[in-house]
Parts: sequence; C-alpha cells; structure tokens
Amino acid sequence: MTETSSGPDLTVVLPAHNEEAALNGVLSRLKKVLADRRYEILLVDDGSEDRTAEIGEKHGVRVVRHARRTGNGAAVKRGIREARGKIIVMMDADGQHNPEDIPRLLDEMQKFDMVVGARTKGTGQKAHRWAANRLFSALASYLASERIPDLTSGFRALRADVAKRYVDLLPNTFSYPSTLTVTLARAGYLIEHVPIVASKPAGKSKIRPASDGLRFLFILLKVGVGLAPFRVFFPLSLLLFLAGLGWYVYTFIAMHRFTNMSALLLCTSIIIFMLGLVAEQIAQLRRERRDE
Repeated sequence: MTETSSGPDLTVVLPAHNEEAALNGVLSRLKKVLADRRYEILLVDDGSEDRTAEIGEKHGVRVVRHARRTGNGAAVKRGIREARGKIIVMMDADGQHNPEDIPRLLDEMQKFDMVVGARTKGTGQKAHRWAANRLFSALASYLASERIPDLTSGFRALRADVAKRYVDLLPNTFSYPSTLTVTLARAGYLIEHVPIVASKPAGKSKIRPASDGLRFLFILLKVGVGLAPFRVFFPLSLLLFLAGLGWYVYTFIAMHRFTNMSALLLCTSIIIFMLGLVAEQIAQLRRERRDE
C-alpha cells in the first residue's frame, strides 16, 4: 500500500470468496500497475474457507474479514464504506479483470463520475451469459435513458463520495453493478464505458444462471420502478389501452356492441397510467431528498 498521512487517492476494492487460486497473481499485478500512485488495496474476504485472507495479509494489503458469507454485493458495500481513497476501483479477485486496464479507467475519471470496463463479445463469457447480458443491458438502457453496453460488469471506477451516497441502495448479491449503473444514470451522473478484454476467471463461476438470472431480472425491474417508474408503467398502460381499443373495434364490427372486457381493459390502462404519474412524482421527491 502506498499512501501519505492525508490518505490515498485511490482504493481498489476486491471482494473475494475462496479466491486463493488467482489472488497471488492479481495482487502482484495490481501493486506493479499502481506503483507510482497513492493507493490502497482493500480485500474484503467474504467468509472464505481457504487461504484468501492469509494471501492478502502476506501481500500487505488491508483485509476486512466477514465471519460468514454475506454475498458479493455485500462485500462490495463493505469495501465502499471502508474505502479511504477519493476514487474507488471495484474489480473481481478471480483474475478475469486485468489490472493493466485500471489506468485507462482512471484517465477517463477526469471527465466522468463513473467509468465502467465494458467487456467485448466473447471475452471470458459463455455464449448464453453474453446473450443474457445483452438482453439485460438493453432493458437497463431503456430504464436509464442512455446506452449501457455492459450492465453486469463488476470492473469500474467511480468517485468515492458518489459511491458512499448510494451504497445503501445496492443489493447484497451479484446484481449490484446493474443497480449502481441505473441509479447513477437516472441521478444525472456522467458515465463512460471503456471496452476491455476480460480473461477466463480462475475456478468455477459462483453465478447460477437460472436462479441468479431471475433474481437479476426482478432486481432490475425493482430498480426501474423505484427510479424510473413511468418508463415501467407507461408501456403496460399503453399495451392494455391498445388491447382494449382493439377488442372494442372487433366487437363493434362483429356484434355492434361495447363489451365489459373492453371497458375493463381501458379502465385498467387509465388506472395504471395514473399510478405511473404518482410513482414518478414520489421517485422525484426521493431523489431530491437524497441530494439534500
């Protein structure tokens, strides 16, 4: 760790659970890349059962240990709260993120509030995970009203004051990158995406595609309703309105009558539309209160 009495300029947060296979190499490369900067490396050992914490202490980095596993997102949140640097770099400890890309992210931090390492196609990801990431990124881009090429990347740099302001909104699971990206985008912060080539992680992936995918979708919708509710309510309202209108046209032509189903669909669309307006006002008030 290189820092002065005033504290480091940079904190690298490494959430880790049983990462002894890759950690030695990651820490050695990190210290080499950051040798000319004032930095600290904060290893958050999330209830590991191997030598993860011991390896961190051997390399002289700060180690925060959880007595039991709390989740990747919870480890990241702990790292954000414990960070001393003005800029926080978050990356995985399994070797898939290349420390040599950190200077590229930091160069962009002079103009942006957060810089995300966006993985290019096929780098370190299986085909089905890449496709799912593209789908979720498209949904998040709609919710955030800006293009998000890689929603789930855990490799990013951001201002520490911004991270600490929104840390309580992050989930305790692998879905924290998506929540953080959409939250900051909706709050008006400037986000840049830098293309990176990710490596294949050491060891077996801890992500379960089916259960974690459904949980990820639920969290993304929850974030959308909380931060951009009208962009969730309006399409549903419009769909019901068009269905009601279409059913009315059909029944009028076929039977010359206005049916109860048409009335139900049209009334429901209006109710959902009004709920969206109210939810949008509540979300705006919450944003203003947090900014205060």
